[in-house]
Amino acid sequence: MKINSKFHNLESSFLTKINPLISEFNAINLASGYTGFHCSPKLIELVQKHLQEGLNRFADSAGEIELRTKVSQKIQALYDKVYQPETEITITAGAAQGIYTAIAALVTEGDEVIIFEPANEYYVPAIEMNGGQVRTVPMTGKEYSIDWELVQQMISNKTRMIIINSPHAPTGWTMGEIDMLRLQKIINGTKIIILSEETFEHMLFDGNLHQSIACFPKLAERSVIISSFGETYHVTGWQIGYCAAPEEIMREFRQVHEAIIHSVNSPFQMAIADFLEYKDEYKKLNAFYQKKRDDFLRMMHGSKLKPLKCSGTFFQLFDYSQLSEEKDRDFVIRLIKEHNVATMPISAFIKERQQRHHIRINFAKPDEELEEAAKRLKGI
Repeated sequence: MKINSKFHNLESSFLTKINPLISEFNAINLASGYTGFHCSPKLIELVQKHLQEGLNRFADSAGEIELRTKVSQKIQALYDKVYQPETEITITAGAAQGIYTAIAALVTEGDEVIIFEPANEYYVPAIEMNGGQVRTVPMTGKEYSIDWELVQQMISNKTRMIIINSPHAPTGWTMGEIDMLRLQKIINGTKIIILSEETFEHMLFDGNLHQSIACFPKLAERSVIISSFGETYHVTGWQIGYCAAPEEIMREFRQVHEAIIHSVNSPFQMAIADFLEYKDEYKKLNAFYQKKRDDFLRMMHGSKLKPLKCSGTFFQLFDYSQLSEEKDRDFVIRLIKEHNVATMPISAFIKERQQRHHIRINFAKPDEELEEAAKRLKGI
């Protein structure tokens, strides 16, 4: 039976396409978006505890109130902003589902949504599947940043939403206070909603501080925050995250959330709620990942792959122009086949194709894996 595709423009992610090659050539996988570490034994113990309690019912659609309360307390402690757990926080099946739900709830046919490229692969499909029009602002400069003058030029009476992501995956750039104030000035007097993905909020380096939307009252009153426990606790496969937003916005979010997923599994929610009491588990991540970044850069010293600035996340960009003039996707495939190391091309995160000789490497891996990968890459 022939099916006429409903979404002609959607295509599989580049990582999905190269996964068979990674397996075929037994390549070290530094292309993935997940960590290579085991989570805390205490977290596993807590999951087992709640499983043994027979917690097999549906959770409340908005999430277990215990977890929503702990998230509210955490946001208040870190950013001095109160989100009411009963009406302003919802537990999601990871960050991607939260992003999709926010777009589905708030973007209507013909609305324009501004994104900054490179951008996470799931932004554009979510916008287009819900009838929105993508408006792309390319991040500028060799090491990527946002030119707010370009953003101002993109604003129109059709602009419904601006999606920001800091610390920024895949580039490692982080928004500073000045960036947030520029954004605040741009949307002043408009009805634009900000969708802020803050998945890597605990992974900033070199003294940088996370500038959450929650820290800026005029922005927070018209913004949706999406974050995830997966990257924080090395459990990306558990797919548990959260959304925080003012009650009026959250009401719309929850209607769509309940319709498409209803709720996230209960025992894992309860385990994370308990685990949030161990605040050092997320407070130590900045230092942990800065050391991983610094160690990996030392391992790569002497390579013709030249690192770009990385201020956050666990992704490091490298410029390969001293090695090849190949298109980045061709270069990445050759690395897999000839050197058995998998990385990601920057073009995988760009809808409007630009030719930059940059690849992304995930350094959230055990040292022995990074050492072997660096050895192979330095041999090119």
